[in-house]
Amino acid sequence: MTATDAHIASQSSPDASPVATAQPALSIGNVSHSYGPRRALIDVNFTVQPASFTALLGLNGAGKSTLFSLVTRLFGIQNGQIKIFGHDISRRPGEALRLMGVVFQPRTLDLDLSLTQNLLYHAALHGISRREARLRSAEVLTRIGLADRAGSKVRDLSGGQMRRLEIARALLHRPRLLLLDEATVGLDVKARADILDHVRQLVTEQGIGVLWATHLFDEIMPGDDLVVLHQGRMLAHGPMSRVIADAGAQDVNTAFMRLTGTATLTGKPPT
Repeated sequence: MTATDAHIASQSSPDASPVATAQPALSIGNVSHSYGPRRALIDVNFTVQPASFTALLGLNGAGKSTLFSLVTRLFGIQNGQIKIFGHDISRRPGEALRLMGVVFQPRTLDLDLSLTQNLLYHAALHGISRREARLRSAEVLTRIGLADRAGSKVRDLSGGQMRRLEIARALLHRPRLLLLDEATVGLDVKARADILDHVRQLVTEQGIGVLWATHLFDEIMPGDDLVVLHQGRMLAHGPMSRVIADAGAQDVNTAFMRLTGTATLTGKPPT
């Protein structure tokens, strides 16, 4: 069992209680975090609504992974407040965390177990009965198009298939909020598009709130909410179109460049 698995097991319960849709799926309130003298996050403040796709856009080192570590309680909160559907994660961690699913940037699957075994292990950490876990595992494998690979070892999957399996695993306990940290890193163009399409369908069909951390501007769509994070500071938050307009730009890449004073996300110098 990994440290992350143990942490999830200690905070989870079999089923999430009904959630009031009026509450933000995720509320980040004036959160700051430091590693010794280095300030990784500085008064970050935004919300993610249910049934919405929010892109957390920033270069490597912006503080995205630190924020995810705080939301998932891998790190303790030093300053500020984080709530999941109104539940303060510091005061009511069990209620908060069982409403959330997470896909971290590093792979966390057991490569020597089958797809089904990985899912059953995760379900057990959430206190889901063996019978129910098998039903849910078959359901999510069918949804992601891997039902025919249920007995295969994970190491035999492609990178895109592994990511889809990790997303399916994160949804086994039926959370209402899904966090994905650089979920398409290392994938080819088609696999990236497939993962994004799958996650956006979850928003539309299941009403899940999504926080999608990325450094790639082409993963953001016009209807998305956008949070721009740079060197630990939140520089913009709102509908993508408004962020672009407020920056006096024509596209996300130019808006990001103007907000941060950096080169584009593709590494080209500003013109």
